[in-house]
Amino acid sequence: MGAWSHEPFGNDDANDWAYGLDDANDLSLIESALDRALEAEHYLEAPEASEAVAAVEVLAKLLGRGTQTDSYTEKVDEWVKLISAKPDAALVAKAMLTLERVLGEKSELRELWEESGEEEWLGSIRSLQSAISA
Repeated sequence: MGAWSHEPFGNDDANDWAYGLDDANDLSLIESALDRALEAEHYLEAPEASEAVAAVEVLAKLLGRGTQTDSYTEKVDEWVKLISAKPDAALVAKAMLTLERVLGEKSELRELWEESGEEEWLGSIRSLQSAISA
């Protein structure tokens, strides 16, 4: 796992996913990332989970409640300023379900963070849950 931080954009997969926002003028890229995580048949692989967590962070930013602002989110922050679309209740509900899936038993990302002994990751996901449910 190419991760340097427990935060939503603290890994390669999330940052690579964010480059797709350059070509997006709506929330379809975000919804697609959530759908991929929710539709994973038996086991949610870490790359898809990381992308989904990043997508939820973008939703939180669109709601004015982002949890990460640093050099890794500059590109996302600029996109958020440019986009006029706002997440509706259904998309926020899907994001909440996605985070539960990321925290679930059949999530590689959860397993990797547990194995690392890094407890801040769970706190980061909980903060993101609070941010989008506020």
